Amino acid sequence: MRRSAHPWGVIAAFIAPALLFYLALTIYPVVRTLYNSLLQILPRGRVRFVGFDNYVALAFDPTFWTSVAHTLIWSVVSPIADVALGLLLALCLYAGVPLQRFFRIAWFTPVLISYVVVAIMWTWIYNYDWGIINIGLRAVGLPGWQQSWLGEPSLALSALIFVDVWKWAGFNMIVCLAALHSLPAEVLEASELDNCGWAAKLWFIVIPMIRSTLVGLLVLGFIGKMKVFDLVWITTKGGPLWSTETVSTYVYKRAFEWSTFDLGYPSAIASVWFAAMLACVITVTLTMRQRDKLEF
Repeated sequence: MRRSAHPWGVIAAFIAPALLFYLALTIYPVVRTLYNSLLQILPRGRVRFVGFDNYVALAFDPTFWTSVAHTLIWSVVSPIADVALGLLLALCLYAGVPLQRFFRIAWFTPVLISYVVVAIMWTWIYNYDWGIINIGLRAVGLPGWQQSWLGEPSLALSALIFVDVWKWAGFNMIVCLAALHSLPAEVLEASELDNCGWAAKLWFIVIPMIRSTLVGLLVLGFIGKMKVFDLVWITTKGGPLWSTETVSTYVYKRAFEWSTFDLGYPSAIASVWFAAMLACVITVTLTMRQRDKLEF
């Protein structure tokens, strides 16, 4: 009876393949990266133990701190803009704008496009000579407003954040729309009987009732933007003049593009950023436990 109630052999047989993949593709790379961060890995497999020298050098690396600042700006600005725009689009669909089926598909379509395609497409759009933005500015008689959108250090980061918001606003729209449709109809009807305007209804009724959903989207967005890589790498590779450098692109450059041939230092960068992200996830998890469950 006890053996039939707990078939450990069968359980182990089902769990073992997934556990092996997890150990080989997740746990081992993390442990190996932490170990490599204490070494100076030279060409031809030569290794020298340097202790915390890589971390000390990292503390005085201005490029690293620049990439951290850019990543944090991206991780804060982009989720807020994503959620705000997604909520606005969801309210338009919830209010029953004309052609709402078409707009629902059109606004959600960028979410389905891969980052590679998005990056190439917006590189063409931002092109100074034949990009559609500058062509439109010339067509309406505003040639002085033309910009090298990805070539100007003061504009490049904002231009990429705009692309990221364009891609993910549709996802937030769908989630917010589902939350709006789950609102109790009697509460909204009572507000209409009290002659509550749309602005007051949105601020005092709708947003408080879907607060947990909005907070969840902000948290997911923040964690996702902390790892941003592909959009930056395909469009600017961190340039011009490090103006779009993120932690992920800087790690890749130090590991595979620079001629230092030392994997110890980029491993230290990855370890520090892994610890920072882990601390953020733990903090967010403990905070969310004290709130209501997310409603999607």
